[in-house]
Amino acid sequence: MARVLTILRDEHRAIAAILHGMSYLMKEIQERGARVDLNVFWAMLSYLDTFSERMHHPKEREYLFKRVRARTHEVDEVIEDLEREHARGVESLKRLEQCLARYQEGGAKEFPAFALEVERFVRTYWEHMGKEEVQVLPAAERVLSADDWAAIDQAFEQKRDPLAEERESRDFKRLFARIVRLAPPPIGVAPLHRR
Repeated sequence: MARVLTILRDEHRAIAAILHGMSYLMKEIQERGARVDLNVFWAMLSYLDTFSERMHHPKEREYLFKRVRARTHEVDEVIEDLEREHARGVESLKRLEQCLARYQEGGAKEFPAFALEVERFVRTYWEHMGKEEVQVLPAAERVLSADDWAAIDQAFEQKRDPLAEERESRDFKRLFARIVRLAPPPIGVAPLHRR
């Protein structure tokens, strides 16, 4: 299997962990009246912004999607949808951040809007990753040649700045560790308080 597929699937798993964490915490608040340190949500949104929007999606667009389109048209519509979703991703994160800020400042009366936006964001993101995993990646595995995969792998290698990658890797590890510290079990280690 091409190295890039392993990388992209690993990145999807990291994003999925964040989405699962967001859903879990919302459920704890809604159904159990838990008080959750809202900094955990800020850290999760920061992770999605810096990692997903700035690193993960550009790699998919620039390297994988272009090559797949050059070899087949069977997933053109799906890729067009995914690219539109990538373009709207920053807007979606901003809406979620605004709802979180309102909830943080306005308290319980702002929670329903925040909960609704989290649910919409998570559902949309899961659907997005599902299209990639179920339709685009299998199509790529079918139609791309060994030379295509080598070119994509090489592009990944040439595009990276080793110093930046090391710094970003440390930063992402630190951010992920912060999420774990702030989140209650089973996501993290912070105590979960009941109202």
